[in-house]
Amino acid sequence: MNPDQPDPDSRILVPPALLEADLEPLLAEPFVQAWARAPQEVTGAVRGRLLQRLAASRTEDAPMHTVRRGHAPRETLAPGVQAQGLYRAQPGLSRGPGEPLRVRLLELAPGAILPVAALGALGAEARPGHGEWLVLQGRVQDAVLGVELGPRDYHVVPAGAGSPTWHTDTGALLFLRESDAPALPGDVAYTVRDGEAGWPEFAPGIRRRVLWQRLGQAALLYLADPGAQVPLHQHGHTEECLMVQGELFLDDLLLQTGDYQLAPAGTRHRVTETDTGAVLYAHGDLDLQFIA
Repeated sequence: MNPDQPDPDSRILVPPALLEADLEPLLAEPFVQAWARAPQEVTGAVRGRLLQRLAASRTEDAPMHTVRRGHAPRETLAPGVQAQGLYRAQPGLSRGPGEPLRVRLLELAPGAILPVAALGALGAEARPGHGEWLVLQGRVQDAVLGVELGPRDYHVVPAGAGSPTWHTDTGALLFLRESDAPALPGDVAYTVRDGEAGWPEFAPGIRRRVLWQRLGQAALLYLADPGAQVPLHQHGHTEECLMVQGELFLDDLLLQTGDYQLAPAGTRHRVTETDTGAVLYAHGDLDLQFIA
């Protein structure tokens, strides 16, 4: 689906006659970020409603942090290893419930090694924090720890535990989320394998896999059929969404494969839906807070 060419099922229908020069910048992708100037006075009920919808969408999107993978800068961490930053918490500021410290995509060329030291420290804390790894493409292995991961395999490392040194023969794309979640007695590193975990039913057209959970927050994978949607809900914890596969609307914003959005605690999404079907990694509330 091309987001620049709405089909008859789109939420906002714009007759061709209304696509004048003053409206074209408002309809360019990304949808809400493009509307950066005050609207000129317009006439006609349809255009008035359109501008009201654009204004409301811009207001709702303002607290969100969205990164398009294609636009995220790249940084070389080691030979054959590049990182794209998706999020980093501001030092010295209080964080919301469930807010991560740092979130990145890590791309490894065939034969590359990702040493722990290349990941860099987080603030003054020398010991590694709570780390969550998700393989998006390719395969990686750590011979010392005896861990090998393939596509959609998830590996969690508690705070203070030994982080893996990944090597890849094929090349790989990894997602890494780091937080200050403390390790509890008995916490150990573990892996959830895509081929073994299954897809428990969650809602009509949606299946959900719980990867990790603690005190009401969780790391999750969602598998959604074409046309599936989640209605209005509020976020008790910071909600992060990474598109693993497919396309998904978060309100009026279209996320595509590799795109990421962080919604702070206290915000909400009016509707979450997919036309194509999607696989989505999410970190947020274990139990969604629906609003009637």
